[in-house]
Amino acid sequence: MVNPIILSVSVLGGLGLLAGSGLAYASKKFVSKIDPKVEAILEALPRANCGACGFAGCSGFAKALVEEKAQANGCIPGGEGVANQVASILGVEVEVREKRIAKILCYHRGASQTQFDYQGLESCRAAALLFGGDKACLYSCLGLGDCIEVCPFGAITLIKGRIEIDEEKCTGCGKCISICPKEVIALVPEEKKVHVLCNSKDKGAIVRKICKEGCIGCGICVKVCPEGAITLKDNLAYINYEKCTECGVCVEKCPTHVIEMVNG
Repeated sequence: MVNPIILSVSVLGGLGLLAGSGLAYASKKFVSKIDPKVEAILEALPRANCGACGFAGCSGFAKALVEEKAQANGCIPGGEGVANQVASILGVEVEVREKRIAKILCYHRGASQTQFDYQGLESCRAAALLFGGDKACLYSCLGLGDCIEVCPFGAITLIKGRIEIDEEKCTGCGKCISICPKEVIALVPEEKKVHVLCNSKDKGAIVRKICKEGCIGCGICVKVCPEGAITLKDNLAYINYEKCTECGVCVEKCPTHVIEMVNG
């Protein structure tokens, strides 16, 4: 008479062997072959998986390119070099985009005066839920570093209480922009050197009380710009980068010195 334990082990072993054989056969039979072009494109991409292209990671973007659902210049972090490689693989022409980098439009970048002692989570999004944050200016950078955490290129750091962006490392992927609850980060043309470092929509009288370097909406920059490149909206000056010639007149005339001219 067969031992029931041996019989059970034999049956289970047989079932396991059968299942394993079936899975092995299925893995070979139904294996999904990767398009050689997709593989080549993936090799060219920076593999940051930042999502700036609008797809779920680099693999999703590569597949979309081969399926003609994306443009060869869609990889923002890759820039001109990657765009040219992708275009060569696909056999298409590519229009190279002007490189844009992230800029914090706040003179203090998190080091501005506060209106209360915040003791919550070290997160800009969490702090913003409490009366808009601890900064006296409701439009100020909160300086708690959510942008640092999401930057896939290590381009953002906290230096002496101020959030700083390394423009050489920044690729313009835009992840920091999407995470900032105060909408104080913007993409600007890399080649342009004149910027308004303020995000406040408050009237000048309010700005003067809480910030010595905030835009007060006086309109002097609008009047002196020889190219008509500056406009005033919601008490804040905006620069039209296409018109700006970087003459520096606005930088010189701004009474609160909130318009910056970057050297180099």
